[in-house]
Amino acid sequence: MNRTATIAGIGAAFPPSAAQDELWDGFFAGHYAGGKLGLAKRIFQHSGVRTRQAAVSPLLEDASDWSTERRMLRYQIEAVPLGKEAVGRALTDAGIAADDLALFAVCSCTGYATPGLDILLARDMGMSPYVQRLFVGHMGCYAALPGLGAVADFVVSRGRPALLLCAELTSLHIQPATARADIQQIVSHALFSDAAAAVVLLPGDHPGYAVQEVAAVTDTTTAGHMTWEVTDLGFRMGLSPQVPQVLSVHVRRLVDDLLSRHGLTIGEVDGWAVHPGGPKILDVVEQQLQLSPDALDTSRAVLSEYGNCSSPTVLLVLDALRRRPQPPRNVVLLAFGPGLTLYVTLLGGLR
Repeated sequence: MNRTATIAGIGAAFPPSAAQDELWDGFFAGHYAGGKLGLAKRIFQHSGVRTRQAAVSPLLEDASDWSTERRMLRYQIEAVPLGKEAVGRALTDAGIAADDLALFAVCSCTGYATPGLDILLARDMGMSPYVQRLFVGHMGCYAALPGLGAVADFVVSRGRPALLLCAELTSLHIQPATARADIQQIVSHALFSDAAAAVVLLPGDHPGYAVQEVAAVTDTTTAGHMTWEVTDLGFRMGLSPQVPQVLSVHVRRLVDDLLSRHGLTIGEVDGWAVHPGGPKILDVVEQQLQLSPDALDTSRAVLSEYGNCSSPTVLLVLDALRRRPQPPRNVVLLAFGPGLTLYVTLLGGLR
C-alpha cells in the first residue's frame, strides 16, 4: 500500500474586498457610535488587517438585524459560486478532472443547508455520482487541519484522489451594536473576512507537499474561551482575551513532539503557515517557538491582505509560501479554535 498523500493543487477564491479604513468610515464608525466608539476605532486600527473581503458587504447591506433564516438562505446563494471557483482552480492546479475525485470534503462553520455545498458542488462541478462526501461543520478556524488529516488518510488507504474545500462567509454574522456589543464582538468585527480555499490530494509521489502527520491538543478547561453560538440573529463569536495565554502553554510542546517523531527540530523547519487569528496570536507563537523575526511574515501578510477568513486562512498562508521564488521544503501548519484546540500538521518533500 502506498503511504503518501501529496497536496498537488491549491485554489482560492474571494468575494469583493474593501479597505479596513473604508469599512470603518463607511459603516462601523456609525455602528459603534456612542460610548464604545473610541475603543472600537483603536481595535480596528490595531487589528493587523489592511483589506478584507465580504460576500455581504456592510458598505452595501446592513445584515446586523437579519434573522438566522435569512442569513442561511444568503449563505447558499453566495457560497456555491465561491466554492466552485476555488475547487475549479485547485483541480486545474493539480491537473486532474472533477470526475477523477473519489472523496469530496467540505469544511464550513458559517452556514448550513441541505442539500449542502458538498452535494451542490459535486453536481455543478461534474463529479462522479459515486464520489464519497464528507462535511465538517462548526470546528471553526482550525477545521482545515483535521479536514486535511481525514482526506489524507482516505487517499493513502484507498489510493484515490480527493479534494478538501474550506468555505466561510463570516460577513453574514455581523451582530447588532446594541445587542451584547462587548469587546469580543468588536474584535471579531475588526478581524473576520470571507474566502474559500481548496486543496487536491493525490496518492503517491507527485510534485507538491506530502502530508506527514496531523496532531492536536485540546484544553477543555478553557472551552468557554472561544465560542460560536447560534442565535436568532446569526452566529455570535465569543473570543476571550486569554486565548493567547492558553496557546502559550501548549504550542511549544505540541510542535516539539510532532517534529521529534520525524527527526526534526524547530530550527530545521523552513516554512511556517500559522493561522493569523490576530496579531497577538502570531506574536505568542513566534515567542514560544523562538522563531526568527521574519518566520511569520507570510502569516502576517495574509492577515493584512485578507483578514481572518476562519478555516481557509491557513491554506491561504500555505499557498503563499509555496509561491515564493524559493519555496520552503518542510512546512508546519498551525491553527487554533474552539475547545480550546490547537492543531498542527507537518508537510514535507516539496519537489
